[in-house]
Amino acid sequence: MAMCSSFCPQIPNQLRARPGCSFPKKPLYALSVKAFSSQTPNASVKDNELSARIGFLGLGIMGSPMAQNLLKAGCDVTIWNRTKSKCDPLISLGAKYKSTPQEVAISCDVTFAMLADPESAVEVACGKHGAASGMNSGKGYVDVSTVDGATSKLISGHIKATGASFLEAPVSGSKKPAEDGQLIFLTAGDKSLYEMVAPILDIMGKSRFYLGDVGNGAAMKLVVNMIMGSMMASFSEGLLLSEKVGLDPSVLVEVVSQGAISAPMYSMKGPSMIQSLYPPAFPLKHQQKDLRLALGLAESVSQSIPIAAAANELYKVAKSHGLSDHDFSAVIEALKAKSQNSAK
Repeated sequence: MAMCSSFCPQIPNQLRARPGCSFPKKPLYALSVKAFSSQTPNASVKDNELSARIGFLGLGIMGSPMAQNLLKAGCDVTIWNRTKSKCDPLISLGAKYKSTPQEVAISCDVTFAMLADPESAVEVACGKHGAASGMNSGKGYVDVSTVDGATSKLISGHIKATGASFLEAPVSGSKKPAEDGQLIFLTAGDKSLYEMVAPILDIMGKSRFYLGDVGNGAAMKLVVNMIMGSMMASFSEGLLLSEKVGLDPSVLVEVVSQGAISAPMYSMKGPSMIQSLYPPAFPLKHQQKDLRLALGLAESVSQSIPIAAAANELYKVAKSHGLSDHDFSAVIEALKAKSQNSAK
């Protein structure tokens, strides 16, 4: 599969000469595509130059390490963030800075966006001085935010109206996978853009899936996060119940990690949850947002998801206790509060 299609922008010769990140004439990696998925080792561009200019919008918990990995790989990266100070560490690593998403899009061949919620994603892409106003034919926009399908289609419509190409590519993974370049990309949209940016995705992630039409990537991410949120709520119940009946919750974590229900999340989060520590790798407010969006998705197809609905209510309680910016594992505190209230 060729990495570059007719979409591939015409890059000035002077940019091709620089040691950096550019799109090769031949595939940078041998893609293993089966059922529209690809698992590839973490990418390196030491021996292959990619001369595309890459924009990155949104430098929060996820966006910052993703952009940093592109810089470490030698890519030409231009960044923007609402809070300028969050750009400074990346500027020190060689990133260029622009003051609006529009300016980033104008100066880059492909622009990535990692925003916190649907409202922010729409504003950055379609609002005043948004990225869409800097797009034109030959450019690409890749939204890696977690949004609902309707939002993704709205953004796609604005981007494609300029003649540019659009790809939704929400990621499965939190802060540590983002830092380690181990994210999973769930993409949908323009296939030619997917093929073009595949080497870039491989720098930031360990695998990628192409799922067809815009909306499918968003739906897959919401289903994944719905499962994750429900699992964490159930795990929290187990930790508290084990302690209440006189068992050591640390032993529970060990038992679970060796059985059929083992999941990295349990062994990773369990020890800190037992200590009531919740450093934010995936903020609780985002988990609740994703559960809310998953409930909307289910409603649109008349699918009952009662377990996720119950989990959503628990995360809402956690938010009411001021835990929005803690890790989503802090949902256990909502259960503790319920237990204390019932004991009164």
